[in-house]
Amino acid sequence: QVQLVESGGGLVQAGGSLTLSCAASGSIFTINAMAWYRQAPGKQRELVAGIATGGRTNYADSVKGRFTISRDGAKNTVNLQMNSLKPEDTAVYYCNLDITRRGLRRDYWGQGTQVTVSS
Repeated sequence: QVQLVESGGGLVQAGGSLTLSCAASGSIFTINAMAWYRQAPGKQRELVAGIATGGRTNYADSVKGRFTISRDGAKNTVNLQMNSLKPEDTAVYYCNLDITRRGLRRDYWGQGTQVTVSS
């Protein structure tokens, strides 16, 4: 099975920075896209940032200009650099992996990592 290992979550003061990383490993597969989602209490899960194999990126309006998503293809890793953090960024962040494996397209999820931004 494919495994996702997340790191980088924690406690940050407003205005601070944090970097999340997610590394994919396991049986042979082709990555179509990698992304970060988040879910805050009382809110629906939302796409924070995504990056496709061609390098195209997209961001939630609420994080544009503050967050940057990047990929390291050789390491099958996706990173999320978060700057100028706000309390409303507080959420559980989930790494998402869109792959083709055994001819089928599948989604895999990380376990989630808590990001808490204090006022």
